[in-house]
Amino acid sequence: MLEYLFLTAASISFVGGHFLMSHPLRAHMVRRLGANGFLGLYSLVSFPTFGWMLFEFGRAPKGNMLWPASDAIWIVATVLTLVAAVLFSGSFIRNPALPGVPDAMAGQAPFGVFKATRHPMMWGFALWGVAHILVAPRIDNFIFAGSLVFLALAGSKAQEIKKRTLMGVKWDGWLGRTHFAIRPVALFQVGLGPWIAGIILWAAATWAHPYWNVAGAGLFRWFSF
Repeated sequence: MLEYLFLTAASISFVGGHFLMSHPLRAHMVRRLGANGFLGLYSLVSFPTFGWMLFEFGRAPKGNMLWPASDAIWIVATVLTLVAAVLFSGSFIRNPALPGVPDAMAGQAPFGVFKATRHPMMWGFALWGVAHILVAPRIDNFIFAGSLVFLALAGSKAQEIKKRTLMGVKWDGWLGRTHFAIRPVALFQVGLGPWIAGIILWAAATWAHPYWNVAGAGLFRWFSF
């Protein structure tokens, strides 16, 4: 396991730094540095640690897979990544959880991808991570993708606690009108926009997999266009 020590350290640095700066240290840092200064420091920490994480993932040993990646597993992963792309694509529109979005947005009725979950961006990351673990169940991927899944879901819960403290009744109202877990049936109610954008993003990402030394992903695993 020592060969995964640096990947583990990089993952802890990225996830831990994100949690510290997003939650217990955020208010103090904003007071000292201002909103723009905080975002600048946040970027100076987050991007290098994530880059380190990617570097260590690239050079970590690719050990044996814990289970075979059958066509059935690839189909499940393909569906999960498509849903992830749809949720992620729609998460930028009037998202009350994003920095800089007016607090009044928490008083709106759920629309678009927020009909499916109040954390579409974070669930997008989580589903992406789960899908990649399913098709590549190796130790290095459990550390890398598993860290991102943990950060997305645990970070969503921590964000809810922080927002409740900052916004009170407005945020409680948003929690009451939305759902933490994904409602699959609501994915068909999010509108054409997120689906069109999500399909384009998903198709581009799966098409590009050979550049990351993956022979085929998504529909490109079975069909060539």
